[in-house]
Amino acid sequence: MAMFVHRKLAVLYSLFVAGYLAVSAFAIEVTEPAGAAHGYPALCDINGKKLADGEFRQWVESNRLHIVITYKFSAGEVYEEHSQFRQQPELIQEKWSWKELKHGRSQREFAADFLTGIASAHIRQDHKDVSKRINIEPGRTFAGFGFSLALSNLRKRLLSGEQVQLKAVGFSPFPTLGPQVVTVTISHGGVQRMRMGGRSPKGDQFIIHPEIPFIAKFFVDVPDTKIWLTNPAPAGFLRWEGPIVLPTDPIVRVDLLSGEKSGPAESPGS
Repeated sequence: MAMFVHRKLAVLYSLFVAGYLAVSAFAIEVTEPAGAAHGYPALCDINGKKLADGEFRQWVESNRLHIVITYKFSAGEVYEEHSQFRQQPELIQEKWSWKELKHGRSQREFAADFLTGIASAHIRQDHKDVSKRINIEPGRTFAGFGFSLALSNLRKRLLSGEQVQLKAVGFSPFPTLGPQVVTVTISHGGVQRMRMGGRSPKGDQFIIHPEIPFIAKFFVDVPDTKIWLTNPAPAGFLRWEGPIVLPTDPIVRVDLLSGEKSGPAESPGS
């Protein structure tokens, strides 16, 4: 009987340790508060060819952090992302929107109001307009550049080997373009160097892996998103790779330093 009890305790302890490795962050403490910033990133295809010139603007107004990112293509196409955050007492995203325009005319629009819980999508070519209430967990649910801010404040925990689960707002291309909230597991992928803007800066790679239900994988493949933050600290944005918005969109790359050619991330000794 004593041996059985000891074995049962050992099994429970093993399950506890395994569960501890993926901890849900119920609130992200702001250890790296963001302030005013202005930059000119580059949007590239996954092979490193520059597609568009970007402009990044970040400022604090009325106790809210505002971020606007714009990418302009030579053919007249424009991408625009807007976000709003609260940084006290914890990091909480309040708004996010993304718009694709061509010659000033809207082609695709996606938005999420984290305060009301309403998310919407519009695709002009397919005549699709969808609006739906989603389950937002304040301080745990993010979209777009919000994950870069979350990673900056989770960096120390992730570098120690912890895995953190958050929620991501996404849009399913099938069958109705409906907005949804998906659990994502975030982990540290190691230190790498990458060629950009004529330099080879070093950064920490973080992997954002969507936890898609098994049955859904038969209908759509949702790739991982990868974000690199500068190394050593303080942690700032360095690179982003992932689908443009929808999981079926092309995988693209955004570099902090603009240049005509961007190289893949490699181990520091390469």
